[in-house]
Amino acid sequence: MIRLVTTDFSELHEDTAAGEALVMFVACAHSMLDPTTPEEQRRRLEPRLLAQLPTLRALGVFELFDVRNPALAALLADEE
Repeated sequence: MIRLVTTDFSELHEDTAAGEALVMFVACAHSMLDPTTPEEQRRRLEPRLLAQLPTLRALGVFELFDVRNPALAALLADEE
């Protein structure tokens, strides 16, 4: 079973930066898209999410996967 949102990095070997970036991005995105997340917390999460973009782009994540949420897709498009 593959779990993307986890705090268990034991399966990531020497270079965990890529795995950490993906985990951080997914966790922040889930929280930001959750309607019960307070606006103040969303504002704190946004820079953390955006900080992962260079690593994820370098890995080609967005060439493999589409962001289907319109609000998140717009946020990422604004950062290109």
